Amino acid sequence: MNQIELNLKQMILSGVKHTFDIQLELDDVVIELPKDAGFGDYATNVAMRLTRMLKSNPRMIATQLVESLDFSIASVDKAEIAGPGFINFFMKNDTLTEVITRVLSEKDDYGRSEAGNGLKVNVEYVSANPTGDLHPGHARGAAIGDAVTRIMKFAGYDVTREFYVNDAGNQINNMALSLQARYYQACGVDLSLPEDGYFGKDLIEIAATMIEEFGDQFSKEDPADNLPFFKEYGLKAELEKLKQDLKLFRVEFDVYSSEQSIYDRGLVEKALQTLNDHKMTYESEGAIWLKTTQFGDDKDRVLVRGNGLYTYLMPDIAYHLDKKDRGFSKLVDFLGADHHGYIARLKAAIQALGYPAEDLEVDIIQMARMIKDGEEFKLSKRTGKAIALKDLIEDAGVDAIRYYFVSRAADTQMDLDLDMATKQSNENPVYYAQYAHARVCSILRSQDEIQQASHFDLIDHPKEMELLKQINEFPSTVADAAKTRQPHKVCNYIQKLAQLFHSFYNECYVLDKNEPELSSQRLALVQAVQITLHNALNLIGVEALERM
Repeated sequence: MNQIELNLKQMILSGVKHTFDIQLELDDVVIELPKDAGFGDYATNVAMRLTRMLKSNPRMIATQLVESLDFSIASVDKAEIAGPGFINFFMKNDTLTEVITRVLSEKDDYGRSEAGNGLKVNVEYVSANPTGDLHPGHARGAAIGDAVTRIMKFAGYDVTREFYVNDAGNQINNMALSLQARYYQACGVDLSLPEDGYFGKDLIEIAATMIEEFGDQFSKEDPADNLPFFKEYGLKAELEKLKQDLKLFRVEFDVYSSEQSIYDRGLVEKALQTLNDHKMTYESEGAIWLKTTQFGDDKDRVLVRGNGLYTYLMPDIAYHLDKKDRGFSKLVDFLGADHHGYIARLKAAIQALGYPAEDLEVDIIQMARMIKDGEEFKLSKRTGKAIALKDLIEDAGVDAIRYYFVSRAADTQMDLDLDMATKQSNENPVYYAQYAHARVCSILRSQDEIQQASHFDLIDHPKEMELLKQINEFPSTVADAAKTRQPHKVCNYIQKLAQLFHSFYNECYVLDKNEPELSSQRLALVQAVQITLHNALNLIGVEALERM
């Protein structure tokens, strides 16, 4: 919530208490920006919300309330009643122009807040199997997860970014067998890949690196003896490749947690014992079951099969218990659309461990289709293989890919049109946003002898007022995007700010030597736009270009 909205809410709360002897909370009062400037700078529907409590006509309530409001609390110039009972507020100009001073003072910190109250949050995303390249689904998850953590940190949450490495199970064994076969083949020894192995070029490259490092020494050994080494070497090489691709995409993690280490440290047994102690398990048909139906799941889930092997759910439960044991108040998992049915059992498991359901929140990221020349494509023209993150970056660049992936709500499917993403026109939203920032920087570079003002009594053009109100909304937008984990709200904000800046620029001459004082004040406004755009673009991992 920004300061202007907070002041308006406090003014309204005081008026409601004084007029009707009703004590509302801040969240009970909604403040909005009217779409039409003729309806004021800000508006509220609080009179209509009070109708049921007061059993009275909302316009009558609004009239009584306006008469009792102390406008000095929020620097309101006047208030008008519209429609069924909306109250529209017209602010004194200096109330809005104070935003310029605040932005210029806070600079890179403008928009930062303590809305999250230091809540300790673990956010897990991407978590791709280290057996090959990152595909577009991973890329979208990386862009959204990284943007969410940037935004949450900026809004005052204590965030840890975590990647869960699926380094246990059949897929890793198959990767090790496939790498081993590629190495032996490169050494002239006939060793077949497993039927469900990995046939990608990356393992051929890793095998070649091994020969450069070790020669053919392992090819003289029994494959059964050195398979653990191939597993360790291949896992390390594949994981390092994923890290490098993610770094190129401007995505980095604080923690890489290993599934294998969950087993090695005895955390699976510990989690199972915890569930037993809470009387949340039972035996049936030779298996051990978790009572997930007690917490809304459609059926109980097997934890340990009749053959003594754990199901996939058991190490996942152990992993989430480990995160809680590390002191996180909130756990957030970003999962692919194919995991939708997994949510109920995970949340049931958290409750079975003795924690509230709200301690774990799972956000689903839907798939994205890649479109080029008006048609969907799944194979890279460069490699002939499934499209990978590196291919997308090569085709459209990091900025465009990140912006497009973040611009839509995570739970909606989307098409990424690579032709549009690389188009240098206002139709392309990332170009439109970056061009606005570049234009601002161009103005600031051209200011010559004109110095920025520190007072803004000449800022009163309607386009200036619209721009100021949008700049003022930035802290509230960031706090809301952090709370809801919806970074597309920041993209929407960027587009609106860019639109209002272009509109202002077309109507208001910034650098006018015949109007030095007005130019001085407008330069400060333009600087505030630059700072806000820069901060907003940074929150979604997109570069704020100074020249285009």
